[in-house]
Amino acid sequence: MKVSGFTIIKNAIINGYPIVEAIQSVLPLVDEMIVLIGDSEDNTVDLIQGINDAKIKIHHSIWDKNLRSGGQLLAVETDKAFALIDPASTWAVYIQGDEVIHEKYYPAIRKGFEQHKDNLKVQGLLFKYVHFYGTYDYVGDSRKWYHREVRVIRNDKSIHSFKDAQGFRVGNTKLNVKLIDAYIYHYGWVKSPEQMMKKSKNLWLLWNTDEQIKPYLDLPDYFDFNDFDSLIKFSGTHPLVIQKRISEKNWDIELDISKKKLSFKKRLLYYFEKKTGIRLFDFRNYKLLR
Repeated sequence: MKVSGFTIIKNAIINGYPIVEAIQSVLPLVDEMIVLIGDSEDNTVDLIQGINDAKIKIHHSIWDKNLRSGGQLLAVETDKAFALIDPASTWAVYIQGDEVIHEKYYPAIRKGFEQHKDNLKVQGLLFKYVHFYGTYDYVGDSRKWYHREVRVIRNDKSIHSFKDAQGFRVGNTKLNVKLIDAYIYHYGWVKSPEQMMKKSKNLWLLWNTDEQIKPYLDLPDYFDFNDFDSLIKFSGTHPLVIQKRISEKNWDIELDISKKKLSFKKRLLYYFEKKTGIRLFDFRNYKLLR
């Protein structure tokens, strides 16, 4: 059985994406790693080439600025990358530029590959999520953070990226997936206040026209991390591939996480989930097979 990996990236250095760590975390699971690099204004190409792994296959793309509405450009580029993987592969591991897989989950992921490879009803594998916020010490634990998403799909070209590349579909139909006991660590909200605001403004350009983005561009060049509803301290370990980045962190943010900034309804749902492990009324970007 052959497995491919794929990702897209543009302006990784400007936006502070841990794309090197994302790719490195996937490499032990795959036979090839497709990296589709957009027309960057920094040295993203050199950054990826510096990983220096024979599994990595770099391709280039020009992002169509006319497709910015709703983040659809990200889905288009993701589909381009998926189309480049080896037709002989059974599975394709998708990773975004700010996501990293902890090495402790490799056995569970490989088990998922093997266990479901011959069951064509299983179109993807579903991962759990940990969302870091502000620094590597805080984790978002409210319902505003998606807690599961598909990050392995069958190599079936009827499958395509959906909306802003958050998940996948066949036409408008959600994928049939199996949940595996593995987490994706999401570091998209871990940056200095200055870097976070710069990245936010760049991302807004992927969802809005030039006219719509003007009010946002006038915002201060400093992100306020105090605008959260619920955080907890992270007590686990980070993936080995991101340890160097963590040691080089050059900013400090102290957040008061003692109070929950939740409405009455959200507070009830929050504590119900903490007590039972069940997330009521949650949007599912997939169909979970039992």
